[in-house]
Amino acid sequence: MEESCIDTQTADRAGRLLDIEDRWGAHNYHPLDVVIERAAGSWVYSVDGDCYLDCLSAYSAVNQGHCNPRILQALQEQASKVTLTSRAFRNDQLPLFCKELAALCGKEIVLPMNTGAEAVETALKAARRWGYMRKGIPADRAEIVVCENNFHGRTTTIVGFSSDEDSREGFGPFTPGFKVIPYGDAAALEAVVTQNTCAFLVEPIQCEAGILIPPDGYLTRAAEICRANNVLLLADEIQTGLGRTGKLFACDHENVKPDIYILGKALSGGFYPVSAVVSQKDVLGVFSPGSHGSTYGGNPLGCAVARTALQVLLDENLAGRSAELGAWFLSELQRIEHPDIKEIRGRGLLAGIELRVPARSYCERLKKLGMLCKETHDLVIRIAPPLIVEREELAWAAGRVRAAFAA
Repeated sequence: MEESCIDTQTADRAGRLLDIEDRWGAHNYHPLDVVIERAAGSWVYSVDGDCYLDCLSAYSAVNQGHCNPRILQALQEQASKVTLTSRAFRNDQLPLFCKELAALCGKEIVLPMNTGAEAVETALKAARRWGYMRKGIPADRAEIVVCENNFHGRTTTIVGFSSDEDSREGFGPFTPGFKVIPYGDAAALEAVVTQNTCAFLVEPIQCEAGILIPPDGYLTRAAEICRANNVLLLADEIQTGLGRTGKLFACDHENVKPDIYILGKALSGGFYPVSAVVSQKDVLGVFSPGSHGSTYGGNPLGCAVARTALQVLLDENLAGRSAELGAWFLSELQRIEHPDIKEIRGRGLLAGIELRVPARSYCERLKKLGMLCKETHDLVIRIAPPLIVEREELAWAAGRVRAAFAA
């Protein structure tokens, strides 16, 4: 947190790397122009020697902190033994990963994948097949209900039921079988459910949409509607799960147990792409050999990393830290007043500052002050530091936010 570690001057090395990336990389992102070469804990360091408090956590992938030493050791030890067998053979890490993650979720079966989007796709396939095999929905008539402003990934199926036109434009035709309803409206869910509805896919908090928190009781009522109509409740906890919101899962705030957990991001602590779908035998048992798979899904390196990442979350009580520190930090942020601020909301160490003006300029201003955030949905500054962040670091961050708006 030393002032001397912040140097906002643009150096030649960073400029060269930016030019190379702009020349040779596809322009499908709009990142802040900081070039990071190393990181530790809650801090990242640029090629120019500047340091920044990371308040994005790679979209909650590094809840355990950058380069967590325990996870790093697990990665190194497993990498020296065997990294990939494919699912054509068995390995000694997959069974333990499945058992430990299933127990953590209170479920029976784990299906490991790599990315969050793959996990969502897996859950959608499982729900549709369950609808045909278990519920008796006529062939090719299964319907899945989703919410407006959702973000579940970037595949063509997923963007097909997005309400974000930037995600959809130029990628059609899209997969049929999805009904879109307003987020946070349980009555809307009840109104669209039919005998052909097999699942309701929902984010307990919509992160990409701007940290949108549904009304109290929404998830409880949604679960009741699903149970009453023999519909699977699919909770996308890729960003909100594993401690981010002050509970192990965001659904825990209402004591809701979904039929399927969809997990990723912090499942590996940012070291390796690991995701998973976790459910009951009756649901994931619809898959048979050859019906679904992934060459890298369940690989021993990823499983060893994920097992340690989960253990770190539990041993260090990171969900509890998120609840305690997050409540204090949110209260500090909510004391800031400025004409550009419309609302400041959050849960745990997940906060959003909704503005009346585009948020990009404020993110750039915070970068100059040594704090890295990112705008989402244009008008919201998302703040989500690693869960290992210290209270004094959060106090420093709150000061930087005040300074950004004072400027």
